[in-house]
Amino acid sequence: MKNFHCECGNTLYFANSMCLSCSRPVGFIGGLLEITACDIVEPDLWRACIDHKLYRPCTNYSKNQVCNWLVPAEEDHALCESCRLTDTIPDLSKPNNPQLWYRMERAKRHLLYTLSKLGLPVWDNPEDKEPPLRFQFLEDVSEDEYGQELTVKHTIMTGHSNGMITLNLNEAEDASRLQMREKMNERYRTLIGHLRHESGHYYWDKLIKNSACLNEFRSLFGDERQDYGNALIYYYDNGPAPEWQDSYISAYASMHPWEDWAETWAHYLHIVDTLETATEYEVSAMQSTLQNPLSRVNESSLCEDFTAIYEDWCRLTTVLNALNRSMGLDDAYPFVIPLKAQHKLQFIHNLVHGYCAYRNG
Repeated sequence: MKNFHCECGNTLYFANSMCLSCSRPVGFIGGLLEITACDIVEPDLWRACIDHKLYRPCTNYSKNQVCNWLVPAEEDHALCESCRLTDTIPDLSKPNNPQLWYRMERAKRHLLYTLSKLGLPVWDNPEDKEPPLRFQFLEDVSEDEYGQELTVKHTIMTGHSNGMITLNLNEAEDASRLQMREKMNERYRTLIGHLRHESGHYYWDKLIKNSACLNEFRSLFGDERQDYGNALIYYYDNGPAPEWQDSYISAYASMHPWEDWAETWAHYLHIVDTLETATEYEVSAMQSTLQNPLSRVNESSLCEDFTAIYEDWCRLTTVLNALNRSMGLDDAYPFVIPLKAQHKLQFIHNLVHGYCAYRNG
């Protein structure tokens, strides 16, 4: 994630809604992929400092305080591009839900930014054959069966189906998410991680299914036509594949080729986004200057070969993990990427850049 700057010179961050130095309102312009300070023309009409055009704050910005994106003044939409992708929100009459919803939307906006910087299709396109990307943030259905205890009647499963990404609201509650992480014996479980993983299933449909690269996918990840339901049952009954560390980026990736793809896709997004953040702060690791894979300046040099990105990532995560250990924290990136998984990351890198090159003519 890059940093931005206010007219007054103060640094602005992706989640900001106000400049803490000059108190200007701040908003994100999706068409520019930029955060900008604004001057207020009317209460719901702002002039962006970055392009001097008129915008309105998204309704979820002005009324619900869960968004910080702007809508061009000439458009009829009440919601911004990001909020229009959310089909279902939690019950806001429950005390904790507005804050949990905010966390969901914040992570979703972060995902959409990275996907857009990569040049991937995010927004509705009438020519698309696949269903558009959508999100729903749902909570378990429970009842007060005994007058005191809440009994769960229906559990919401996080997942993807036909363009719809579903997240259980519990994942936005820190204690619940950590409890599930321990139960599932995971070393990493975050909201942005969930969204990146589930977006991988969406982009498998967009980029792989019925494409010319399907055979190459199968040679790397396996044949996705094997029964997913049976593979899921086998995984939870018997655990991951033997010696999964030699071929997969995580234990769960060994469950089925679709999950291998989604896990690897999520890690690719981890890599490019974190490297962008590091370069924004001019971080160097082990006396080596890092390159920003999301910078248009580097597109041509990095398009052909994933090696430079991967080498930068190894240097950076070595330092990040060492810093965390110095603070008594878990490793920031608790994964070892085997050679076969590196080849899968290379495949994703080539696929993304090849798609963008084709799309841009």
